[in-house]
Order: sequence, then C-alpha cells, then structure tokens
Amino acid sequence: MPNWAPSSNRPQGEGIARIEAPVTVRGYLLCIFAAFGGILFGYDSGYISGVLAMNYFKQEFGGMNSACPSTDPTAYNGRLYSTAEKSLIVSILSAGTFFGALFAGSLADWIGRRTTIIAGCAVFMAGVVMQVASTAVALLVAGRLIAGIGVGFVSAVIILYMSEVAPKAVRGAIVSGYQFFITIGLLLAAVVDHTTKDRMDSGSYRIPIAIQFAWALILGTGLFFLPESPRYHIKNGDYSKAARSLSTLRGQDVNSQYIRDELAELVANHELESKMQGGWLDCFRGGWRPSGNLRRVVLGMALQMMQQWTGVNFIFYYGTTFFQTVGLKNAFLISMITTAVNVGSTPISFWTIEKLGRRTLLIYGAIGMLTCEFIIAAVGTVAEGSATAGYILIIFTCFYIFFFASTWGPAAWVVIGEIFPLPIRAKGVALSTASNWLWNFVIGYVTPYMVDRDQGDMRSKVFFVWGSTCTLCVIFAYLLVPETKGLSLEQVDRMLEETVPRKSKSWVPRVTETERMRGVGAGAKPMETGDTTSLEREKREESGVMGENVERVDRV
Repeated sequence: MPNWAPSSNRPQGEGIARIEAPVTVRGYLLCIFAAFGGILFGYDSGYISGVLAMNYFKQEFGGMNSACPSTDPTAYNGRLYSTAEKSLIVSILSAGTFFGALFAGSLADWIGRRTTIIAGCAVFMAGVVMQVASTAVALLVAGRLIAGIGVGFVSAVIILYMSEVAPKAVRGAIVSGYQFFITIGLLLAAVVDHTTKDRMDSGSYRIPIAIQFAWALILGTGLFFLPESPRYHIKNGDYSKAARSLSTLRGQDVNSQYIRDELAELVANHELESKMQGGWLDCFRGGWRPSGNLRRVVLGMALQMMQQWTGVNFIFYYGTTFFQTVGLKNAFLISMITTAVNVGSTPISFWTIEKLGRRTLLIYGAIGMLTCEFIIAAVGTVAEGSATAGYILIIFTCFYIFFFASTWGPAAWVVIGEIFPLPIRAKGVALSTASNWLWNFVIGYVTPYMVDRDQGDMRSKVFFVWGSTCTLCVIFAYLLVPETKGLSLEQVDRMLEETVPRKSKSWVPRVTETERMRGVGAGAKPMETGDTTSLEREKREESGVMGENVERVDRV
C-alpha cells in the first residue's frame, strides 16, 4: 500500500491480500469523486440556518400575528414567521429525503447505482428552482420537499456506490470523504449566508438557494464518466461489464491476475448468496441470528438514528437563531466558526477510521461529545446570561463538533455501507439512510418548540438532552457495533456470522470465498465424494458455473 493512502492495518490470512490490486492514485480519485454528493446534503441542510436569521427573509416570509408578536426581540419591523412555520421549513427537507431514500433502494437495484444518483441530481435541481422562485412559505416548503427527495436518492445510493467500488484497505477513508463534503457544504452555506445577510432584497435568500444548482450539476455530470458498480453488474449476471468496471476502478488491465482474482471472489460470494431473496420483506427475515437480515437492518437503522440524536444538527439547523436567542452577538460569525471546525476535524477520520477502526471511534467519540454537552448545559444553567456561559457555549460547542466530525459523522456512514449482504444491500442502506432522515425530520421539527422563547425556552438546558442521548450512543456502540475495518464486504458478511461485536476486532479472514465454496483453504475441510450432502453438491455445481463465468470474463 502506498504511503499516501490511509489504509487499514488489519491482518489478513495467507493468500487473502492478493485478491485486490494495489491502490493507485487514479483509482483512489475515481472512487472518492462520488463523495462530492455529500455537498448537496451539507449545503442544503446548512443554508437554511442563516436564511432564517436574515432580516429581509423575516420581512418577506413573516407576518404580524398573535403567535409572533412584534415585541419578539428577533423580529424585524414586527414581522417574523411562527414557530410552526420555522419547524416546517427546516424539517420538510428531511421528510422528502426519507421517502426519497426508501424509493432509491429499489431504483438502485433496477437501473443501477450510478444512474439513480444522476436521477437524484435532476430531482434536486427541480426543487432548487422552486425554492428560488418562492416568495411565500408554501412554495418554499414545496421546493424543499422536492429537493429532499433528490437528496434522499443521492444520500442513500452514494454510500452504497462508494462502499461497492472502493478497495477494502481504504474503503473507510473514501466513504468518510462523503462526510467531509457534507462539512464543506455546511461551511460554504455559512459563508454565503454571511455574505448576503445584509442585503435588503430577494438576493439575500435567493443567492444561497440558487448556488445549490451548481453542486448537483457537477455531481450529475461527473458521474457520467465513472463506471457502474461491478457488484451491480455481477448481481445482474453481466461479468464482462463487471470486469471492465473493476479494471477502470483499480487501474489494472482487464486481463490482469488482480482483476481475475477479485472478480472470481465477487462471483463466488454472489453464487453463495444467490438463493437469498432480495425483496423488501427479506430485509426483515432471519430474526436476531448472526446471519439474520433483520439484525443487520436494525443495526443500520439504529446507528443512523443515534447519529442524529447526538444533537449536532441542532447546531447546524438552528445554530444562528439559537445563538441570537441566548444573547450572543455575531451569531453569523459564530456559525461560520463552528462549521469551519467541522470541516477541519473531519479529515482526521481518514486516518483514524482505518488505523483505530469504526467501533473505537464511535465509542470514544460519543464519550467526548457527552462530556462537552453536559459542561455546556451545567454552566449555562448555573450562570445563565453571563459572559462565562457565553464563552463556555462557544468553546465547548467547537469541541463537541470536533468529536462528532472526527468520529460519529463519518463512521456511521461507513458502517451502514459494509454490513449488508449483496441481495439486500441496496435496500438495507436505503432503510438505514431513511432512518437518518426520519430522525433528522423529528429533530428539525421538535427542537424549535424546545428552545423558542414562546415555547419551551430551554436555552442551554437543551444540551442536557443531547448529553443524555450521547450516553446512550456509548452503550449502543459498545454492545452492538462490530469492527469492520480492513475487510472486503464479503468478509464482513462472514465475520458477522462468526463472531460478536465485542470480539470482532480480533477476527481474521483465513480463506477466500472461492476456496470456501470449493471446500478448501484454511479451516475448511475438503469435501469427500462419499458423504457429500445435497447442499454441498449444489455448491459444487455453483462452483462450476462460477468457473465458467470467470472464464468468460478472462476472454474479455
């Protein structure tokens, strides 16, 4: 492995390492380009925080009524949207992404991973046009709903696509790039908001909204030049296209031994899994057994739920208005600082996620976050309104975001792309992503009622809630999250069947799927002709089919 690539140090059994080609710079960059999709999620989530705090937006979209009296200190000329309108404007994006992510699970199996992402970009751009044209809450909400469906397509399938095309040694770092682009999107949104906030015309909010169109155009156009996932081609029985995709992604000739070995391994695993059904109901079968689909789906959905309940999106959705509410000056500048910390902290995970592992980051990241949140809540409650409480809020919010950005932010996305078998992988990732957006919607909708002056008015006490949920994150990660670093997706599937999360870090692959299928290799007993069971005979027959299929690819 070249020293420029942050790669896993997990030991491999004899013969396992040869299955994948060495990572080349070109192959690495091809895989990581798809991570640019995170900018859609980040920017669309981030721009709304600043727009809601703009005076012209309050004047254009707000109104004078009993729910929002002119005496509200955050109103402009007596005009301000209601708490219900604010909740709807922010959270409706997540409602759209929830349904978009679910639909994308079936679409990705039907038309392909890459094509589904491109379609999501087109849907997103339609939603952006509607938002730019809006002058009232109704059209703005409709536009954010449509854009959310597009983001749902992208966010669900981009993780699936990157997980399937990335080399196993750097898969965690590459998928972490998705979270990195989310943070860049958030930072760009904060900068643009800060630039246009003092404009007293429609450009104040239309410029931040319109810029999103460019991100979708770049991603959608760029994906035309990337290959489809080789695992998608194998799932559809097109081994020649799978070989060509691997050749492009690995930077090797299609006839190289590396490509033949990796393709044989992918085909062998698919043959072993081919009797497993891949419908939506199959995602919930198998119970809590190690090999059960239900167990993995619950893990993926719960992991994404916990990521949302760390509370970080409270800062990115409502940070600017919240800082104004607790009396801090320069709320826009503070929001820029927090998003800059987010961007600067995420690249740390490119190295740590492969060297320390996913499980370790999730456990210790949650411990760091809960510590910061309880400090903010305690000081803000005891010394409410003081300069000390203000400084503590700013400083420990930055530390809190540091811990999230370098651990739970990327690691939760990485893990959900690794834990599902191929027949249900697209739908499993879609369900996990939909869970993220469902809880994103819940948080986006309920938190204004928790902190607004005319509602819960919790102020800094809201961090007691986030500190408590982060405590649950520690327990969850320790008991249920396995260590998947350094393993191919097929090896992760085997590891989940053979060990428990607390012992998963020490699990080492000893035999390839091709060898296991043929009954040879480390730890495998060769099949005897006299006592071959019907299942073993089936595997032998499948092995013969696999060999024929690989020979077809060798002739490409």
